[in-house]
Amino acid sequence: MRRIRQLLSRVKIRQKLIIVFLATSMIALGVNLFVYINLNKMLERIDAVYSTNINLNKLSDDVKNVHAGLTGYLETKGTDDLELYYRYSQEITEEIEDLNDQPTDNALKLGERNVRNLSKNYLATAEKAIRGKRARNVELYTRFYNECCESFEYLNTYIYSLNNVSFRTNSESFNTMIDSLHYSQILCLSIFIIVTLMNVLLIILLTSTITRPLIKLSEKAKEISSGNPENVEPLMIDSDDEIGHVTRAFNRMLVSIKEYIGRIRAQMVTESAMKEKSLLMENHLKDAQLKYLQAQINPHFLFNTLNAAAQLAMMEDAKRTGDYIQNMADFFRYNVKKDNEKVRIAEEIELVDSYIYIMNVRFSGEISFRKEIDESLLDVIVPSMILQPIFENSVKYGIDNLDDRSIEIVLSLYKKDRYACIEIRDNGKGMDQKIIDQILSRQPLEYSKKPDDEKSVGLTNVIARLDMFFNGKEKIEIKSAENQGTSVIISIPRRDEKCIE
Repeated sequence: MRRIRQLLSRVKIRQKLIIVFLATSMIALGVNLFVYINLNKMLERIDAVYSTNINLNKLSDDVKNVHAGLTGYLETKGTDDLELYYRYSQEITEEIEDLNDQPTDNALKLGERNVRNLSKNYLATAEKAIRGKRARNVELYTRFYNECCESFEYLNTYIYSLNNVSFRTNSESFNTMIDSLHYSQILCLSIFIIVTLMNVLLIILLTSTITRPLIKLSEKAKEISSGNPENVEPLMIDSDDEIGHVTRAFNRMLVSIKEYIGRIRAQMVTESAMKEKSLLMENHLKDAQLKYLQAQINPHFLFNTLNAAAQLAMMEDAKRTGDYIQNMADFFRYNVKKDNEKVRIAEEIELVDSYIYIMNVRFSGEISFRKEIDESLLDVIVPSMILQPIFENSVKYGIDNLDDRSIEIVLSLYKKDRYACIEIRDNGKGMDQKIIDQILSRQPLEYSKKPDDEKSVGLTNVIARLDMFFNGKEKIEIKSAENQGTSVIISIPRRDEKCIE
C-alpha cells in the first residue's frame, strides 16, 4: 500500500483522475462480462436439458407425416403424398443421425439406439412398399405396408415412452440447473459487492493522495492566520504533482514571512536603540546645558557685570585684566546664545581663541596654541560647541603630565577629498586604546570625576551631536600614543546640504 502511494504521489492530478476512471470502468466491464458469459452458459445448459424431448417430439411428428404420406400414396398414388413421404423421410434420416448408435448401459442412450434402429427399419420397409406400389404388385406392397403399420405403432409407442423417461430425467436436471442458476446469481452478486468495495477503496486511496496534502495545507494556513507564523513548521513534501508544487510555494512563502517578521523586529530593535540613543544624547546635551548654566540665575546680569569690570580695568590701565574679563564675557555669552544652534566654523574657532586665552591666564601661559587654517572653509556650518570640549580635554589631561615642557595644541582646518577636516593635536600623555574604542563605538564615557572639571561636555557628547547633525555621514578618527599626544580628526562632508549654507 505504501509503495502504491509513493507511486501515485509522482503522478499528476489529471492522470490520477484518468487512472481512477479507467480502473473503475475496466473493473465494472470485467464484472459485467463475467456475469454475462456465465448467464449465457447457464441458459444454454437449461435449453439443452429438454433438447432430447424436443427432438423426440419432432421425430414422432415426422414419422406420422411419413406414414400419412405412405398411406396416401399407396391408396391414391398421388404425387403430393409421395412428395410428403420423401420430404419427411429425409428429415427422419437426418434426425436419427443425432441419436446414439453405440452400445451403452445408460437407459436413455440405449432407448435412443433402439429408436434409431426402429426408424431405419421402418423407413426400409416403407421404401419396399413404395417400390411394390410402383411395380403394381398389390400383394407385395400390401404386405410391406402392414409391416410398416405395425412398426409405426410400435415406434410411436416406444418414442412416447422414451420421451416420458427423458422428460422425468431432464426435469431433475432442470431443477439442478435452477439451483445452480440461483447459486450463480448469489456468486455474481457477491462478486459485484466485492468489486464495488474494491472500487470504493481504490477511489479513496487515489483521492486521499489529493485531499490529504490539501487538508494539511489548509491546517497550516489556519495556523498562520491565527497570528503566530513563526512557530509554524514547513510542510513535508511527499508528492511531485500540482499540490506538491503548491506546497513548495507555500513553504517558500512561510520562510519569506518569517524573514520579513525578523526584519521588522530587527528594524524595531534598531529604531528603539536609535530612540534610546537620541534620548541619551538629549540627556547629555541637557546635562551639559545645566552644567554650563548652573549658578547662572541671571546670565544678562553676569555679562553686564563682566563688561563693567572690563571697563573698570581699562579705566585703571589694567589692560591684561580687561582683556581677560572681556574674553570671559565673550566665552559665556557664546555658550548661552549659541547653544544648540548651527554656527560657522569661524565662530567655533573664535570661541577656542577665547578659551585658550582664559586658560593661559589661569596656567601662566603654559599653553602653546597654533592654527593652520584654510580660510575657504571658515563658512562651513557645524553644530555649536564641538571644538571647545576637545580643547578642554587636551588642556585638562595634558597640564598635569608635562613636567618640564608646555602644552602644545595645534588646530588645523583643511580639505581632503570631499571632506572639510578639523584636526586638533596635542602633546599630552595620550589616551588608552580601550577608551578610544569606547568613544568611537558611541558608548557614554566620563573622563574625570573632579569637581572642577564637571563643566566639560566631553568627546562622547560631541560625537553624538555630530552623528545627529550629519546623520552619521561624518568621520571621526582618534590617534594616540603613550606620552606622544593625541590627535582628533573630524571629517565633515562638504557637499552635504546641511553643511553649507
